[in-house]
Amino acid sequence: MRPIRPFVPAVIAFGIALGSLSVFAAAPVAPPSAAAPAPAFDADLAQRHGADELGMRRYVLVVLKTGPTRMPDGEARTAMFAGHMANIQRLAKEGNLAVAGPFMPSDSGWRGLFILAVESVEEAKALTETDPVIVNGEMVAEYHPWYGSAALMATAELHERMVPPEAAKAD
Repeated sequence: MRPIRPFVPAVIAFGIALGSLSVFAAAPVAPPSAAAPAPAFDADLAQRHGADELGMRRYVLVVLKTGPTRMPDGEARTAMFAGHMANIQRLAKEGNLAVAGPFMPSDSGWRGLFILAVESVEEAKALTETDPVIVNGEMVAEYHPWYGSAALMATAELHERMVPPEAAKAD
């Protein structure tokens, strides 16, 4: 039978290790090498994407969850989702949508996400309340104010540059 080791020495050892980390954390950091200069501030880019002095901006996260009314398979359901995709495209073209996409299948009921570049939940509701999946009860929206990098606003442009022309035609 193995002897049971006392808990206290392990806690002391953990404390010593943690203390050692704080010594390293307090050590001066070497300056960046000349080979890797710091990125230059781009005031035009920051302004174009609505960045504040920290390079951040306000958004509203919209979590789309399974709603009370599933649209039956068929032409009406296909048309509803075509309208949903058209709404996403409209929001992106208007500059109101930073990111959108579906969640992977799970039991959570979470279906999709919008990150809207708006100041308030009320503005987000006005943009999503006409989406066909919301109108038909296929999905319901949950709104969360969020503060994140203004760089998210460049996502749509970057995404377009990553989709091969033949895939873009399939839409």
